Amino acid sequence: MSIFSDNIRFLRTQKNLSQQELADKTLMSRVRYSKYEDGRSEPPYELLIRISKYFNISIDLLLTVDIRKYPLEDVLKLPDNRIVLPVVVDQLGNNSIEIVPQKASMGYLSGYSDPEYIESLQRISLPFLINGKYRAFPAEGDSMPPFKDGSYIIGKYVENIEDLKPNKSYVFVTLNDGISYKRFKTKKKKAITVASDNSFYKPYDIPLGEIVEIWQYASGIFPEDFEPDNFDNYNLKDMFLELRRDIKEVNDKLKN
Repeated sequence: MSIFSDNIRFLRTQKNLSQQELADKTLMSRVRYSKYEDGRSEPPYELLIRISKYFNISIDLLLTVDIRKYPLEDVLKLPDNRIVLPVVVDQLGNNSIEIVPQKASMGYLSGYSDPEYIESLQRISLPFLINGKYRAFPAEGDSMPPFKDGSYIIGKYVENIEDLKPNKSYVFVTLNDGISYKRFKTKKKKAITVASDNSFYKPYDIPLGEIVEIWQYASGIFPEDFEPDNFDNYNLKDMFLELRRDIKEVNDKLKN
């Protein structure tokens, strides 16, 4: 038996179809279909595509994810059924929020579509975060104060890029940069423009084809007490960094 054979058996029974009925709908003989469901044979590409279209589930999911673990009515479907995001709740009915650990943040890019990886993450529940799918990501660097190394950004999953709102903060998971926390500025034809709250860093574009996931800022976790003078120290540092950047730009212009 394989994940694929288990999946098509599960999907067939969910639709209350016999093997003959499903074989008829996907234009093959019952004997041929039964070999796929029993794991005795593997279908060619054209039949995989036909089965995928009939159930409206991607080939990737059919072949790699045990969808019996995630009842279709209880999951958040991503564009093109790329992956599923089960909305898990605790015993009190609160959403369980997966925490991407600091040390494993680079591994998230290869594990985000693997349900077993997501299941392995630790979870917390916050009663005030409801009606959505939430995940916590580690903050790094000084581009988005007051978040700094060791703190966490809790984001709410954004299903459609058209739902992005100007000047709102988001966690962007991209193929090249991994996890980044930035403020959305505008959408172009083939990219979006984002910016840091630290003015030392210039706004930049993220090509639409590189975006894997987007999570809107919902809350934050700070492992240490936030000192009142942090902003003063930050602004002083920022002022010197910006001055250094301006000097560099003047030097570059003089060279040209």
